[in-house]
Amino acid sequence: MKKKKSKTVNRNVRIANISLLVTLFLFVLLIYRAGVLSLSEKVDGINLKEFASKRTIKHETILAKRGTIYDVNGEALAQNVYSYTLIAYLDSSRGEGNYVKDKENTAKGLSSIISMDYEKILALLNRNVYQTEFGNSGKGLTELTKDKILALNLDGITFTETQKRYYPKGDFLSYTLGYAKSNEDGKIIGEMGIEALFNDSLTGTDGFKEYQKDLKGYKIANTLEKVQEQQDGNSIYLTIDSNVQFFIEQALEDANNKYNFDELNIVVAEAKTGKILGMGSTTSFDPNIKEISSYLDPNISVSFEPGSTMKIFSYMAVMEAGKYNGSETFKSGTYTTTDGTVIGDWDRRGWGTITYDKGFALSSNVGIVNLIHNYIDKDTLMNYYKKLGFGSKTGIELSKETAGKLNFKYETEVFNAGFGQGIMVTSIQNIKALTSIANDGILLEPYIVDKIVDSSGKVIEENSRKELGRVASKTTTDKIKDLMESVVLEGTGTNYNMPGYNLIAKTGTAQIASTNGKGYLTGQYDVIRGFAGMFPKDDPEIIIYANVKKPHQYANALSYVVKNVVENVSKYYNIYDAVEENTENTLYTLENYTNKKVETVKKELESKNLQVEVIGSGDTITSQYPEKSIVLTKNSKVFLVTNSTDIWIPNFKGWSKKDVVTYLKLSGISYKTEGIGYLVNQNITNIKYQDGMTLELVFAEKYPEDES
Repeated sequence: MKKKKSKTVNRNVRIANISLLVTLFLFVLLIYRAGVLSLSEKVDGINLKEFASKRTIKHETILAKRGTIYDVNGEALAQNVYSYTLIAYLDSSRGEGNYVKDKENTAKGLSSIISMDYEKILALLNRNVYQTEFGNSGKGLTELTKDKILALNLDGITFTETQKRYYPKGDFLSYTLGYAKSNEDGKIIGEMGIEALFNDSLTGTDGFKEYQKDLKGYKIANTLEKVQEQQDGNSIYLTIDSNVQFFIEQALEDANNKYNFDELNIVVAEAKTGKILGMGSTTSFDPNIKEISSYLDPNISVSFEPGSTMKIFSYMAVMEAGKYNGSETFKSGTYTTTDGTVIGDWDRRGWGTITYDKGFALSSNVGIVNLIHNYIDKDTLMNYYKKLGFGSKTGIELSKETAGKLNFKYETEVFNAGFGQGIMVTSIQNIKALTSIANDGILLEPYIVDKIVDSSGKVIEENSRKELGRVASKTTTDKIKDLMESVVLEGTGTNYNMPGYNLIAKTGTAQIASTNGKGYLTGQYDVIRGFAGMFPKDDPEIIIYANVKKPHQYANALSYVVKNVVENVSKYYNIYDAVEENTENTLYTLENYTNKKVETVKKELESKNLQVEVIGSGDTITSQYPEKSIVLTKNSKVFLVTNSTDIWIPNFKGWSKKDVVTYLKLSGISYKTEGIGYLVNQNITNIKYQDGMTLELVFAEKYPEDES
């Protein structure tokens, strides 16, 4: 038995030794193989060094598409467009059909489409390079041009795609939209306005593609590819109604051509919700060009002393304190404060002894001073202003909103604040405060973003009427509406009396503070005139706040714009309880005129008192501006593009910059501009446009009194 055990042990030892030898052999073999591999250039017929040198990891970013900004009706106001760069592959190693083989035919075809001579194209195609581009002539190509080239079926011709931000309506709503531009990586970044404030939401998330490629850029067959799809950005729908905005923009342009002033601003809101329906300024810019004189939205980011429109809210403060008696009287003309400051009415002679109700209609400074002195203190007045939202941001979804300034302490400062001097407010703050009057004392938060929709069409955020609380009784707001009515019927606002429209308002005039912080400007026209109003009186649907800086004709420019907007908005929204039904309708809704005959459409539009500009000598319309469904006022311009490549350069003298640029963009004419306002000089006129021409245009402020 002992002997058998010894034999078993020996056998196990032998097995172990054999296993060890086998393992050692395999290890040595592995070392040998590794050495061979390290010393040899080829294994199994493959040159390893060459194979490795030709393999690289390619990482391609898949840019997310930036979301579109729409108006409330779904009309695009800011969108992505794609431009293309033309590329020709010249290396025959790409294989038949994948490189330019017939260079003469290719050069002939391309020269008929892009702005480059046959000889220059042929020279580029004969270069000994893998691929070639065509300079500026092959960059920034439109979708239409790309399709024309693809229709030629040329071997080896392809395109790279670049996206950019495009604003189809030019300077339309420019301060609200702002602008976005592409960075070095091709990413579109918001720089101003809605584009900047909602940049993260609009941008989306980029995707990527990773794969192994050879030195020529080809994906190596049978290698893994990693793809992460992009998540396109969200789209934003504004509360802006493009038709209301057109009314505003047209009125501003007309006023700029008729009157002399520095700047005019206006905001139109839906009274029952706080929605901003339209807003504009004569200091607009075209975000496609980005010739921007100021980056501050005058209605949001610029504060000013409001003048007597502030009396609306001062009177409300007294009423809410339970102290107001409109039949009580005071002596108008002047008032001397305890520090000896004399405060006068705008007519220092005054109107004798009048009631406080009458004082509101006539915009008496002395009246509001007496009310404050007799019935409320500075803290009551300050707190009420703050309750209405003055001195703080409204929170509207626009960048760089300013809070204004409320800082009055001493007697004279308090009195001055009562009639809108020495304090700073914004247009949008006035809109907010006015909502309380239109809603029987309930203050609303103004807003301009209607909803946000993701790339799949799902609504991820939606705004609606937001009540901020009661700031006045219905008794107070009813009385204020009566007083505002008296302003336009028998007071300082008779210029705004529009029979049948039931427009109520308060006007105001304020001095302009000196830029050095000492006192006020003293020039003849150094004032800001303001308008705060709503209609119809009994149940307001529309609120308007507007102001004009340094008007040369009392308040004509301001009343012109406001009355135009009131008339057209009333008709557009069919506010028949506010507007007489027999009022002649001066609005015209554009149809789709594509493929229709030019002469027929031109006669139709001119019969509606619209100005028609025909681009090209063709007989059929291929496109138009403005687009269909847009509502225009009389004397508005309509541009019709025809089926003709023959474009003549007209004499644009006297045209607004907006209209000139619209014409040139639609016609494809290259141009450079200088200045703002109205055209005073151009280097080329009344000739047929040829490739290579650049139209140079000079604009300047133009008013009728400047003309001989």
